[in-house]
Amino acid sequence: MESLAFATFAVAPSSARTTNPRPKFCAQGCVKCSPVSLSLRSSTLSSSRRSECSSSSTSLSESQFYGDQFKAAEKATSRINRRVLMRSVRVVFVDECGSEKGRDTDAQNLTKEEPKRSTNGHANGYAPASLQTPSLEDVSARGFNGSMPSNGASSSVVLNPATEQQLSDVDELWLTIKAEARLESEKEPALASYFYSSVISHRSLERALAFHLSNKLSNPTLLSTQLFGLIVDIFNSDDAIRRAIREDLKAVRTKDPACSSYCHCLLYFKGFLACQAYRVSHWLWKNDRSSLAFLMQSRVSEVFHVDIHPAAKIGSGVLFDHATGLVVGETATIGSNVSILHNVTLGGTGSIIGDRHPKIGDGVLIGAGAILLGNIKIGEGAKIGSGSLVLIDVPPHTTAVGNPARLVGGKQSPTKLKEIPSETMDHTIKGWSDYVI
Repeated sequence: MESLAFATFAVAPSSARTTNPRPKFCAQGCVKCSPVSLSLRSSTLSSSRRSECSSSSTSLSESQFYGDQFKAAEKATSRINRRVLMRSVRVVFVDECGSEKGRDTDAQNLTKEEPKRSTNGHANGYAPASLQTPSLEDVSARGFNGSMPSNGASSSVVLNPATEQQLSDVDELWLTIKAEARLESEKEPALASYFYSSVISHRSLERALAFHLSNKLSNPTLLSTQLFGLIVDIFNSDDAIRRAIREDLKAVRTKDPACSSYCHCLLYFKGFLACQAYRVSHWLWKNDRSSLAFLMQSRVSEVFHVDIHPAAKIGSGVLFDHATGLVVGETATIGSNVSILHNVTLGGTGSIIGDRHPKIGDGVLIGAGAILLGNIKIGEGAKIGSGSLVLIDVPPHTTAVGNPARLVGGKQSPTKLKEIPSETMDHTIKGWSDYVI
């Protein structure tokens, strides 16, 4: 009965079937040097022996061979799922090799190298697809009960895996982040699983960031499973977004002395996370998916306390330091290499429809609590003092402070800044005690 049961269930997958699915027997009926499975070769049981011909004392009939092989494998791998075990033995039998010598060599090579194991304990190539363990991002996205969305949404969708893999192969920044995560997990063993699931287990920066954002922004009606697939798709489809992510990471690491590592920024800096979530919503807005874009904006506002309209335009290398209370209006524009602190408002002056929000040039520094209203232009390399109310244009490389804001040095000949304020992060005014606006 055992041999009959094995023959019933041990069906090779369609991709592994050959024109001769049964093991080869010689004219006398013995098994002809068929390689045995890895578990049988490592077993010391006598049933792992092979017979050479029917005249041999160890010759086995077909039914005896199947029965003994199955018994030995069942004992040697009692913890392995019965269904997977039968499939693994069957795959070895149906595998066709060039010659008997070649088959022996292949079997010997299998014993020398232990196959890689997935997290479900099965050797790669043996476990059926239905039993494969999903990736960490997919598992976490399903929730604690492991259920998938009822609408059939996939746990993860990758539009361009070739491009993603190419990026990860040459992405030194991502390799640095993973190394930092491993170091942190060694320093703090209590967070080892956190660092592994959030950073180390992912094959690219885009997937790690998408995993982090999807778990942050999800709610009971907006599943992280769906968000993860959406965000990964957007990242993979837009080279500009991928470049901006890396430039933003470098900007935070360089400009903020409180940022100890790239990994620190990726996991804990909500200004960086809010900016990347904005990039997702902006992509949706440009592709006529405004409803989903507004939903993303709403979730970012609720979770990170940062409100950026999806239609706003933001460059790369941007630092949102602390970021709490940051508001950016619909027609606002923020250039590249800009540093903005918390409680900053880039707003309109009323209910007028149209272009009604500030335009921030490259290299601008805006201090905490500053309010900039209306369709005004802040020139490149300018500095806006903390708590200032800016209602007029600010020339490039000048400083505006006060309520209402006025130019340091006077309107006619304002003091010119020699350095880029967004990089120096210098919020002071030289000689301020002797200065009268």
